Amino acid sequence: MIFWADKIDLKSLDLQLEKHLSRVCSRNTNNESKNKPKGDWEINPSMLKIRYLVAQGTYGTVYRGTYNTQDVAVKLLDWGEDGMSTAAKSAALGVSFKQEVSIWHKLDHPNVTRFVGASMGTSLFEIPLKNPLEGYTTLPSRACCVLVEFLTGGTLRNFLYKNRKKKLALRIVIQLALYLSRGLSYLQSKKIVHRDVKAENMLLDNNRTLKIANFGSC
Repeated sequence: MIFWADKIDLKSLDLQLEKHLSRVCSRNTNNESKNKPKGDWEINPSMLKIRYLVAQGTYGTVYRGTYNTQDVAVKLLDWGEDGMSTAAKSAALGVSFKQEVSIWHKLDHPNVTRFVGASMGTSLFEIPLKNPLEGYTTLPSRACCVLVEFLTGGTLRNFLYKNRKKKLALRIVIQLALYLSRGLSYLQSKKIVHRDVKAENMLLDNNRTLKIANFGSC
């Protein structure tokens, strides 16, 4: 049997092949998702409502939201957003992410931010744009999110900056130092080393109680 090359629509064949591969990949991904055991830290995406942007950080973007009536801070992490991350690097970061949240959700201390849950994918979330009137967007499925209690006092860095022109009372300074040392001591007792101890990773509640946040890539 002989085929004439100029009679074959190669572009059409490419499109058909691409559609077929897309269906196969989608089916495999769905099967893997169904068969993959969930961690007890994983959230139910349908119960999360992301309300508005709070801050843009080095490792992700923070939003305020609600999860099952709880007031939460939602930190979104997209390791491939710079277009430079390889599949292997993203996979390694995903493994590290799982390890960190599986430890964090077991922590319970008044000077460590209370962990609510996490998700290995964000494609089901509606994420508000900077201008609320512009509606919502989504992130790639590779992105992850972490939910922690929302603390209204902001960061220790902002608190110190606001009070830079006046001398803080010694009792306040000592109390903040005690909160920090107690939190770090607790982490050390759990054999956890916080890799980024700085004022902007320390949060305050409305009673000025300091809580440690942002572990590793989270």
